[in-house]
Amino acid sequence: MKSQEIRTKFLEFFKSKQHEIVPSAPMVLKNDPTLLFTNSGMAPFKEYFLGNATPKNNRISDTQKCLRVSGKHNDLEEVGYDTYHHTMFEMLGNWSFGDYFKKEAIAWAWELLTEVYKIPKDILYVTVFEGDEKDGTKMDQEAYDIWKQYISEDRILMGNKKDNFWEMGDQGPCGPCSEIHVDIRSAEEKAKVDGKSLVNEDHPQVVEIWNLVFMQYNRKANGSLVELPAKHIDTGMGFERLCMVLQGVQSNYDTDVFTPLIREIETITGVDYGKDEKVDIAIRVIADHVRAVSFAIADGQLPSNNGAGYVIRRILRRAIRYGFTFLNKKEPFIYKLAETLSHQMGDAFPEIRKQDSLVHNVIKEEEHSFLRTLDQGLLLLDKVIEDTKGKEVSGNKAFELYDTYGFPLDLTQLIAREKGYEINEEEFNEGMQAQKDRSRAASASETGDWISLLEDETEEFVGYDTLEVDVKLTRYRKITTQKEGDQYQLVFNMTPFYPEGGGQVGDKGYLETSNGDIIYILDTKKENNVIIHFTKNLPKNLNETFKAVVNDEFRKLSASNHTATHLLHQALRTILGTHVEQKGSLVSPDYLRFDFSHFSKVDADQLTEIEEFVNARIRENLPLQEKRNIPMQQAIDEGAIALFGEKYGDSVRAIRFGKSMELCGGTHVQQTGDIWYFKIKSEGAVAAGIRRIEAITNVAVGEYFENVERDFSEVKALLKNPKDIAKSVSSLQDENAALKKQIEQLLKDKAKNMKGDLKNQITEINGVNFLATKVDLDQGSIKDIMFELGGEIDNLFILFATAPTKEKAMLTCYVSKELANERGYDAGKVVRELGKLIHGGGGGQNFFATAGGKNPGGIPKALERAKNYIV
Repeated sequence: MKSQEIRTKFLEFFKSKQHEIVPSAPMVLKNDPTLLFTNSGMAPFKEYFLGNATPKNNRISDTQKCLRVSGKHNDLEEVGYDTYHHTMFEMLGNWSFGDYFKKEAIAWAWELLTEVYKIPKDILYVTVFEGDEKDGTKMDQEAYDIWKQYISEDRILMGNKKDNFWEMGDQGPCGPCSEIHVDIRSAEEKAKVDGKSLVNEDHPQVVEIWNLVFMQYNRKANGSLVELPAKHIDTGMGFERLCMVLQGVQSNYDTDVFTPLIREIETITGVDYGKDEKVDIAIRVIADHVRAVSFAIADGQLPSNNGAGYVIRRILRRAIRYGFTFLNKKEPFIYKLAETLSHQMGDAFPEIRKQDSLVHNVIKEEEHSFLRTLDQGLLLLDKVIEDTKGKEVSGNKAFELYDTYGFPLDLTQLIAREKGYEINEEEFNEGMQAQKDRSRAASASETGDWISLLEDETEEFVGYDTLEVDVKLTRYRKITTQKEGDQYQLVFNMTPFYPEGGGQVGDKGYLETSNGDIIYILDTKKENNVIIHFTKNLPKNLNETFKAVVNDEFRKLSASNHTATHLLHQALRTILGTHVEQKGSLVSPDYLRFDFSHFSKVDADQLTEIEEFVNARIRENLPLQEKRNIPMQQAIDEGAIALFGEKYGDSVRAIRFGKSMELCGGTHVQQTGDIWYFKIKSEGAVAAGIRRIEAITNVAVGEYFENVERDFSEVKALLKNPKDIAKSVSSLQDENAALKKQIEQLLKDKAKNMKGDLKNQITEINGVNFLATKVDLDQGSIKDIMFELGGEIDNLFILFATAPTKEKAMLTCYVSKELANERGYDAGKVVRELGKLIHGGGGGQNFFATAGGKNPGGIPKALERAKNYIV
């Protein structure tokens, strides 16, 4: 059974059980501060389990793209070494939100596996939670009794809390679960070892394929459990593992989920899969990782140096170094797999097909960049090994290579062993652990339970219509972090504060109590569909009515920049082409940042045209046309642009200014004239195929023009207030160019005059013509003299030192090629070692090298020691 059919049968089965089939949510989460990525099938539905939103249908089913590479669910280092762990994987799931429970979930799981997929019953095992005395939880007898109706009791196994109790996190909804395991070993293997002894023992052919979570508790901050008022079902079946079982193979990588990618890797690299274990691991790593990276990019997350972007970069770099080390690929090639992936999965996930060009270009550029880093790391590693006494390289040096340059330990070890050295791995691990400890300490937080003050905890956002409203506090909790100390998170029955989202920063403002006390709202965010207000202090009387007031200026400027972002998007699509898509944005009171897909630099004329386009829309004073809670499809049919990778509900809000129409939850001006003026500050590349424009509006533009006017006046005064400023500057440039030519000629004449004196200072030592001295010349002249002398005198060794400033020193070494080739003299080694005396370093080729430092006082000693290299 092909993978496409397996996926389809699952969804059709649950559709027949009255489940609504929904598309996969983006793998990259944008509005959940607790998660970087969707790491399980239930993540997109957290708000329903927490009771913060009501689903349209109480029964839902889908296949969800997931990514597990960090935190509690971290499979990264196992990927490629076994047959069933992955970074990106599909999770087939069905959910019940307060509807059916254990009886139906178990019955349908059994029916689907044994009757639809026709998996033999005698290769299946199930596990049931055995209970936990510390938690005060009992064995899940209800699930056990239901399973007895379908499978013999000797195939129902008890599972501990680690394996059979599912928790969203340290707090929140949780409950016991039943896992379904499959034993696909041969008959001979089964005769030797009973399958039940291998369940949950990481055996590659006895694996879990489906987990049925019975969400019936809520975990409190103190660790206690309380019954949930409504019980839910959350199931997740590993699609890749299911394909392995149904396609009768022994590895996920042998299914048609991965074989097209593996065949393409073989074609590109010229290696064969299945002949060498190290090569096979590398191919599996690349096949897995290209899926994760490609889908992340398609969902809007570009590789970067922080947050989710860093995780994606780390995954891709792991794939690159496996190709570099084990497939001997020293040039980019992984990007070529994007087309195969698009053909293979584009029907099930249209986003990967729509974004295949972007995926291709971003991966290619990242490969180029990291391969350059690897080359740089190899040079640095050579120096570390060269400086090593004995045969053990410092683990601290290896960690520095990893931490500063991204050079991985396993590659460092491989190269070191080829040269006869070992890495002190204990020191490396100590450095790594210290870094993790620092990171954990910086991000450590302690979050208390929500304390409810009102029975009705519903919340209404009224901030589109008013910036001031009377509110009641419905719940709050205390949170303590290393960075911020003690803070409180407040939730109200209604709020005018816009929470951070869609690129726009959260509102600030204050609460006013009945006696006039002020409680400042420092930030506003949204978590699991709840608007949370951050403050340093709690009101004295929590039960009174407060006046909630948004900072009017903060909101006005944010709205100005947000509307300008929409107009900028329209301008880019009009002027550059409809291929332009938004790839990220930041809307703050101070400025706006807009990332978009485009494969060439936006030139000066185009930037001017874009500015003029936006300012023309501002001058038209277009009114805000807002449609709230309209059907998603209606908005699309009317021409609204939906941002790819964003999660939209069935009902949406559409914002229109003239011909600009987008789905948007942010705040906007009432008419475009309120923006006043739009000014682009910069344009540049963010990644391959992604450009970034930063711009300002409103008050910031006024300040910008004031600064320009002030600078212009100062320049004019310096030029003695000429009538034609441009002509005056041009004359200065011409004069400066002429003076530079004169100086260059004077320096050449000076060097020419000095050459004879320097030549007379050369002495012969052990057959080497030697000179080490301090000179007062620029670097260009020094190089010229050295090579001229080298052309006239054989066996020449020169070291020149200069001190251009009180804080700067330079060493330059020249060695005749016959000395370098026949006697092994190395100018690069000379300047690296002597460079330490001037508190610096450098390098170069064996016949010419330079070093710079910040200690001119070390020059005499460096010149004195130069003779040691020839005696």
